[in-house]
This record gives sequence, structure tokens and C-alpha cells, in this order.
Amino acid sequence: MADMRSTFAKTQRIVNRITASILILQVAAMALMTLVESLRKKHRKLRKFPVTPPEPVAVQQDEITVYTYGEYLFDAMLKAIDSAGKVVYFESYIWKSDATGEAFVSALNRAAERGVEVYAVWDGFGNLVVPLPFYHRLSPRVNVLCYPAFPIPWRPRTWGRNHRKLLCVDGRVGFVGGYNIGSLYATGWRDTHARIVGPGVAELDNAFIDFWNQNLGRHRRPIEDNPARGWRTDLRLHRNTPRIQVYPIRNMYLEAIDRAQERIWLTHAYLLPDEDFVAALRDAANRGVDVRIIIPERSNHVVADWLSRGFYERLLRSGIRLFLYQGAMVHAKTGTIDGHWSTIGTANLDRLSMLGNYELNLEITDRDVATQMESVYATDLSNCIELNEERWRSRSLVAKGTEAFLSPWRPLF
Repeated sequence: MADMRSTFAKTQRIVNRITASILILQVAAMALMTLVESLRKKHRKLRKFPVTPPEPVAVQQDEITVYTYGEYLFDAMLKAIDSAGKVVYFESYIWKSDATGEAFVSALNRAAERGVEVYAVWDGFGNLVVPLPFYHRLSPRVNVLCYPAFPIPWRPRTWGRNHRKLLCVDGRVGFVGGYNIGSLYATGWRDTHARIVGPGVAELDNAFIDFWNQNLGRHRRPIEDNPARGWRTDLRLHRNTPRIQVYPIRNMYLEAIDRAQERIWLTHAYLLPDEDFVAALRDAANRGVDVRIIIPERSNHVVADWLSRGFYERLLRSGIRLFLYQGAMVHAKTGTIDGHWSTIGTANLDRLSMLGNYELNLEITDRDVATQMESVYATDLSNCIELNEERWRSRSLVAKGTEAFLSPWRPLF
């Protein structure tokens, strides 16, 4: 009996050492990939890509404009801030300390100096590499909130990042979508944002106010305003809120996919869906729906690329078509279904966004907006290469081995 216990203990130690060694090798491999990719980026030239001109579309009492090029969007956002007379709510996951970031600092400061109530929120983790003095350039009259970079380990409600991107001005114009603030995003990334003009802006106002008031700390004053919102609208804003464990964006997608009869066209920066999401897309394809997903051939996160490739074969076998965006990072988080339904927002197709981060997605049920989104999709497809099963299976043994080696990390992304 003693010999059996000794043998078991030795075996357990060996297994633990092997497991620890594999874990260390996986972390080292991901760190090396990230380092090599960061060095490549320094020598990579930005390439122009096709864009769709922003055109306003009427939706009930609102006007929706879809932006697919950062310079056009940032010009519109800065003009909106400069026109502010009462209040500005500004929120971004990343806010770079470059020329574009400086332009937003200056615009917010100008608004505050002329008596506008200005509120600015950014995520501490998303901006770890941004020098702190950059944010000190904001006027003392600007109300600021840097969401803490590191959560409290024993408080799960603090674990989510603030991944939202939002701007609201005077309750009359609002912006939401995938664009962070920075010069790279102005010309080098293909992303999507929506501008709302009209009563629907109240939804965005309310989302900002709730987040601000939930994170006051000791020194911030609450925002007392509570804008009236209508009950019957073709615009709905869905908010993932980790502190109360509510994640409606995932359900929004699943419900829309389940209704689809003709086509599901998605564009996403990272493709790391959970099993229910994969099953919903597979079921749609099996009933004859045209399911397409545009993803970057190379994203800004090389580890996410390798992890997402583990889903490709299953999706392709199910009849789901994958298109690889060429020459630029596509960072959009959008979908359009059956010429009726569309979404534009901040949530990626991964677990961090669907079940972890603070996120915002605008849901629009309108034919004209869906037509506009399909036009955007057609433009993006002109810059894609389709990945079919034959091409995917012909990848190298090294690639297949790397995907298998890193596969245990997929549930964490």
C-alpha cells in the first residue's frame, strides 16, 4: 500500500511538472509571437483601402450616418464638440497621445473653457503605454474618469475593461462604434462608427450617465440629468455591464441569427466565438442562409489570430464563408441580416467582449440602414480574399501544430 501511494505521488509530481512546462512554453511562445509581430509592424507600410462615403439615412425621427474611415469620423466628432453649448460626454477605450489625440484634448478644453459641462472617460489598461502627462493637459474644468487599469482580484465585478467608445453632445448628436482615438485609426485601420442625430441620442446619453454615476469614487459629482427615452423605436442600445453581470449583446446576436432566413453578413476584428454562437451560425447555414464573416488576414493581436484559426475548419465545413481583409486591420464590430437588421458597436466576437467587458452595441431595425450596411459590406468584400476549405487544409504542418499547441487558451479570449 505504501509503495502504491509513493508511486502515485511520483506520477502526480511528473504530471504537474509536465503541465507546468507546457504552460510556460505556451506563454513563452505567445510572448515571442507578440514581440516578432511588434517588430514587423514598425516596418510595415500602411496601405490604402476602399471606403464607403458617409451618407445620412432617416430612421423614424433620427438620422443615422455610417462612417468607415477614421479621418471623416474624427472631423465630424471634433465639429460636434466645437458646436457644444451645454454638455459633452466623451468616452474611449484607447486615447493616443499623438496629433489626433491632442486634437481631442484641445477641443474638449475649448468646450470646457466656454462653460460647457465636459466629461471624459478612458480605460487605464487600454492606455498603459500612453504617458500620464498627456491626460494632465486636459483643463481642470473637464470632469475626468480613468477606469482603473487593474481589477481587484477578489472582486469579479471589477474584472471587465471599459471597452466602450462614445461621444454625445447636447443631447442632439451622438457617436458610437469601434474607433479608438489616434492617428493610426484615422487612416490606417478600417473600422465602423455610427452617428445619431435626433431623440435616439438619449440612449447614448443614458449609457454614459449610468457608467459615470456607477464609478464616482470619492471625488466626482454625479450627473443628475436623466434624459427621457421613448418606448417604441427602431434604435436600441445594448449595454454589457460586468458589475451587475448583464451581457445582452451576445443574446442580441443570437436572437437575430436565429431569425435569419436569407443572409447573415458579419465583420469582426477577432473571431473567437463560443459554442452557442458557432452552433447558431451553423444552424443558419444548414437552413440555407448565406453566412459570411469578414475578418482581418492579420489583426493587431497575433495571438488572437492563432487562437481564432482553430475555429476556421469547423465554420468552413458548415458552409460558412470566411473572407480575409487585405493590407489593413479591419477593426469593425458590425452585422447586417436579411436586409432588415443591423448592428454597429464596440463588442468583438470573443469572450472578453461578450462576457467580460463594458461594451455598447447599437441595434437598428430599418431597411434603409441595412441597405447602407450591405453597400459597406460589398465595398469591404472587394478588398478580401475568400478562404475556402481546400486552401485552409493546405496550410503547413508547423501552422497546424502551433494552432493545436495554443488551443487550450481559446476559452480565455
